Amino acid sequence: MNSKKLFTIALSAAMLAGCGSSGSAAASSTAAAASAGASTAATAASGASGKVYYLNFKPEADEQWQEVAAEYTKETGVPVTVLTAASGEYESTLKSEMSKEEAPTLFQVNGPVGLASWKDYCYDLTGSAIEGELTNDAYNLKDGDQILGIAYVTEAYGLITNKSLLEKAGYTVDDIKSFDDLKKVAEDITARKDELGFSAFTSAGMDSSSDWRFKTHLANLPIYYEYKDAGVGDEDELKGTYLDNYRAVWDLYINNSTIDPSQLSTATGDQSEAEFVNQEAVFFQNGTWEYGAVSAIGDDNLAYLPIYFGVDDANEGLCIGTENYWCVNAKASPEDIQATLDFMNWCVTSDYGVKMMTDGTEGMGFNIPFKSNPESTNVLVNLANANTGTPVSWNFTTMPSEEWKNVLGQALTVYAADQTDANWELVRQAFVDNWATEKQLAASNG
Repeated sequence: MNSKKLFTIALSAAMLAGCGSSGSAAASSTAAAASAGASTAATAASGASGKVYYLNFKPEADEQWQEVAAEYTKETGVPVTVLTAASGEYESTLKSEMSKEEAPTLFQVNGPVGLASWKDYCYDLTGSAIEGELTNDAYNLKDGDQILGIAYVTEAYGLITNKSLLEKAGYTVDDIKSFDDLKKVAEDITARKDELGFSAFTSAGMDSSSDWRFKTHLANLPIYYEYKDAGVGDEDELKGTYLDNYRAVWDLYINNSTIDPSQLSTATGDQSEAEFVNQEAVFFQNGTWEYGAVSAIGDDNLAYLPIYFGVDDANEGLCIGTENYWCVNAKASPEDIQATLDFMNWCVTSDYGVKMMTDGTEGMGFNIPFKSNPESTNVLVNLANANTGTPVSWNFTTMPSEEWKNVLGQALTVYAADQTDANWELVRQAFVDNWATEKQLAASNG
């Protein structure tokens, strides 16, 4: 199955609630720019006199976005500024920047919950050139009839695996088909780590540069299975049905890793990444966006396993979806709005823009949901596409707030340092009780 098809199927299932009918059309000069290869000429033809200010969500792609901005300005004369928020600080940075006279003209939200906070600032993208470049309208983020956001990247995450280290421990990826298999392998590696010279898992850092992997991405799985049981895409209250599974995976991570669980509060994302790149651990929970770093161990040495959760392991696949929707600031000047629309379209239609967004070596390594998406040079994307399991949809876009995530992360950190039932009860309260509280607060503020 090719990358466009797999990611379309996975995301369509996750986003049905966000889809509606089409609304008003954007300027005809923008719509005329839809054909690939003509975007630079179209930008010039539109006579855009404005400027672009992009508040980027992805720190790992900052260098590439700076290069894209410089190239676009060189080709078109349109000034493009890119500011990248620090990891875990996007929402607070967005609030700060939006209060300024020179506010971002291009920003992003993570899905329906994020859109609820910013929809008054979102320009209707219905009929725009970039909307016409999408491979499926499931990638539109809607409020009623208006398209207020467009996904610009689809991604997958799971357990990035070092095959050679796994083989040195006496196993292959074919030996791991379930949580029980993963647990057996990880605990055996831990028992022999001094002999082997490596650990099972990289550090599960709970510093803000890393904690999102566990308070958001890992927490997605118990939410996914609870939603799946109920046949829904969101809930005002959670039962916590699969929290025992969440605990089992978390225990496995923190008790079979490169560092002591008591040290996780200050362990960083860079630290975990370096441990994998330096071949100090077999497994690294992370996503396709990590390819630029992990490719250092060699493409042939990489494998990608699902985060087996002990629920439906025979069918479970990687976690596939998006929390990255471009939005155009409706409060910007008409000239800046047009310049921003032209820039977005150029990014997904020009040879340079597409290469920078999709190339796994020189660019960002994204799988983009647009007609121009090429066969990926990102090996992790190709491994995700080759996985035959049922994709786990990204339901963390329905998490009620950043506060919910932060409280959960704090509880996980406390538990890691002292793994008692009483401390896991704090995790349960953060997961279940605070979900209801934060959902009610969001509803009252909406």
